[in-house]
Amino acid sequence: MTLPVLRRNEGHPATRWDPFAEFEDLYDRMGRLMDSVWSGFGRHVGAWSPLADVSETEDAYLVEVDLPGVRKDQISIEVTGSELAISGEISQREREGLLRRSTRREGRFEYRTALPQDVDPGKASASLADGVLTVRVPKTEAARPHRIEITAG
Repeated sequence: MTLPVLRRNEGHPATRWDPFAEFEDLYDRMGRLMDSVWSGFGRHVGAWSPLADVSETEDAYLVEVDLPGVRKDQISIEVTGSELAISGEISQREREGLLRRSTRREGRFEYRTALPQDVDPGKASASLADGVLTVRVPKTEAARPHRIEITAG
């Protein structure tokens, strides 16, 4: 059985089309839309979700999350089964003077994404640099591509 392949612009590798990723992206966008609507009334409903990119390499899945101004001790990362959860809280900082306008996100944040079953969460790693959290979850050896040599013709 063949699977459809989504082809991108030149220079980008071909990736498999994942209909569930489309629904997850739509769900995330709707959540951000609702958060932006409610934040206009001066309050946030529940946790907000930071912007993120999920990419796949030959040996791992990479999740890059925008968390400007967040320290590593304010972030919690967990892999449960095939779900990656990144959460934390940005507390309001002390200010002098009268605050006239604030558009920065504060409060509890949470980002969740489903990963394929072929990951090795015990070897996952994370780094935080320049306001971007990068989580690397390696694939199992069985899930990595193997090259097959042609022996006879």
